[in-house]
This record gives sequence, structure tokens and C-alpha cells, in this order.
Amino acid sequence: MLAMKLLQDRTRSQHQGATPKALSRILDDEINLAVWQRHMPLHIAEFARLLLSLNEPLAESSCLELADEDDEPDLSGLASGLRDLEGYEGFIADLKWLVSAFACLLGARRIGLRLRVLDKAMCPRFHVDHVPVRLITTYAGVGSQWLKEGAMDRRQLGQANAEPTDTTQIQQLKSGEVALLKGEKWHGNEGFGLIHRSPQPAPGERRLILTLDCLG
Repeated sequence: MLAMKLLQDRTRSQHQGATPKALSRILDDEINLAVWQRHMPLHIAEFARLLLSLNEPLAESSCLELADEDDEPDLSGLASGLRDLEGYEGFIADLKWLVSAFACLLGARRIGLRLRVLDKAMCPRFHVDHVPVRLITTYAGVGSQWLKEGAMDRRQLGQANAEPTDTTQIQQLKSGEVALLKGEKWHGNEGFGLIHRSPQPAPGERRLILTLDCLG
């Protein structure tokens, strides 16, 4: 048992599953990535594609304050310029569900929400986040990329020439999947934040991405 505990202290692993329950594995000490491999409902996927087809910018951010983790988040003003698009209400309902699940799982009362359309890699170099945990889901377009433990020397993060050149070492989330990424500020995870980066969309393509941060 002691040998197993010492091994867990030196490394981290990732968990993926077909149900939302997979996300709860982020609470395990040895896990720094938990992925719900969800198949996005058709009406939400269609809304996301419709939104991107408008070729308009979108950069929404909000700090959500919840009296307790069971409160329904107020997203009434979010992306209000898209309110007339078919599927908007279903899309907002999905955002609410994700925020509520995130709050309930982590006991979060303050959540930072960002919803953006991107046409280039926002963070093109492999890095770790200096937050406790972050939720990422790509509603349309290519998903975020990440590395298993040991694929890159952590001391050289941010250096292009130190990044893996073997594409088989680079893992990638699929559109629709919901991921919880443990960062450097999660107690006990110092030095083991998940290494990841933004993908570079192909010319003329864009992605619609949601991130949630636990702020307290």
C-alpha cells in the first residue's frame, strides 16, 4: 500500500467515461483530467454550427455568484444578441446544467464563465493552468489537446522546441466532450497540473468554446 501511495504521489493519470459520473473522478488525488465522453444533443450541435455560420465575434465573460451550490445560475444576459436564433434557449439550458453540475461537484459558490468563438489558438504552447480546476467543452470545432504524464519535461513548458513532435503522444478532446482539468492550485496537485494547449483551427474554421473556473 505504501509503495502504491508513493507511486501516486509521483505521477497522475486521466479518466474518461460515457456518463456524467466520469467527471467526479477529478476529486481523486491521482487524477488530473476527467472527461465525460458525451455525444452532444443534436439541437445543441445545430445551434453551435448556426452560431459559427454567422461569422460574428463572440467573447462573453461573467462571474457567477451562487448563494449555495444548489442555486440555479442566472444566465439571463448571456449572449443576449443571439436570443433570436433557433435553439438559443436549449443552448442556454445546457450551459445552466453544466454550471450547476460544476458547482455541485466542487462546492463552488463563485464561478468564472467564458464563452468565446476563436479562429486561432488562444494558448498555442503546452502549459498548465494556475487555477484549482477548469471545465472545458468545445461546442463546435476542434477540441483542446493534452498530454499524458511523462510526454513532456515540465521544466520546459512554453518552449516550442521541447514539445512532442510525435503526434501519437498528443491527445485531443472531441467536440461535445466535457473535461475537467486539474490545475496547479488544486491542493495536493502542485507540480501535476494537466499539460494542455489550444488547437490551431484550419484556415477558415472556428471553434465555440466554454470554460468554467472555480473561483471560490
